[in-house]
Amino acid sequence: MKPSRIPLFPLDVVLFPGMPLPLHIFEPRYKAMIARCLAEHIEFGVLLAQEDGFSKIGCTAEIVQKLKDYPDGRMDIMTEGRSVFRLVDLLEVKEYYEGLVEYFPEDHSETDPRKEARLTQLFQQVYTMLAGEPWSAENTDPEIPLSYRMATRLPLESAQKQELLELRTESARRDFLLRWLAAFLPQLERRIRIRRRSAGNGHGLN
Repeated sequence: MKPSRIPLFPLDVVLFPGMPLPLHIFEPRYKAMIARCLAEHIEFGVLLAQEDGFSKIGCTAEIVQKLKDYPDGRMDIMTEGRSVFRLVDLLEVKEYYEGLVEYFPEDHSETDPRKEARLTQLFQQVYTMLAGEPWSAENTDPEIPLSYRMATRLPLESAQKQELLELRTESARRDFLLRWLAAFLPQLERRIRIRRRSAGNGHGLN
């Protein structure tokens, strides 16, 4: 059973299950929070920081490795997204935020194989253009929903990532990505064509 009361870390980032997130910890309150998480082997919740506070839907992060300790107590850690949760109540008892949370159950509903094929095709086109190499699903955790594994590797804006995180079914998340990829692919192709034309506008020696 996951704890219903967890430390919270508002950040300018949206974390997905399975997504790696390196962090540099330097504020005293978060040094204390991370020290507790390491000592008690617990996860902390990452919430998107916004102008009027922070989002109510987030994802827990597990500390998978401490990368470096600094003499002044700062540290570099590697974390990874685990479980999506909803903030039920914000607690301000300690020097860092805590929250009473509830976790969303995993969605095991069937997905449309034709949509999955189309999604994979579009994603492969976009990913290959961005990364210069094809994406291999075999190199990712099959226990993580496909939508999260893909979204982690796409240049979605923070608001779009948050919107996707708040969708509660895998089918809805895949539909979201299908729409986004279908709109983004022509923009990316146009950007690449312009870049290639610009690169070819130089003049050779006479």
